[in-house]
Amino acid sequence: MARKLILKKCKSCGALVKVFKDCTSDDCGIRCCGEQMSEIKPNSVDAAIEKHVPEYTVENCKIKVKVNHVMEEEHYIEWISMVTDNKECTKYFKPGDVAETEFHYEPGAVLYAYCNKHELWSKEVE
Repeated sequence: MARKLILKKCKSCGALVKVFKDCTSDDCGIRCCGEQMSEIKPNSVDAAIEKHVPEYTVENCKIKVKVNHVMEEEHYIEWISMVTDNKECTKYFKPGDVAETEFHYEPGAVLYAYCNKHELWSKEVE
């Protein structure tokens, strides 16, 4: 089972923070712009699933990952990550790139893709 990727986003400025270990107390959390940052849940935004969820194929112990998404200046996939129980690999993109990469194949890993407009999307590797 892969470790959970925890991201928190500021509703005011859009700052994004990766949390390595989240707080378990009742009254704590990361603040930005004077407000509590909220956790981003994968696959929770109302948008086209087929254009955001990472797809993959396995070839020779490698996993080839692609997100079928536009890569325009104002709307694009910022990064794709693969998270396992003990490591995380990330490939970053910019407008005009093709949102695809490859990682070492590890069953049970979770693939994540982050869209600058529609946030976080995920898929488990079988």
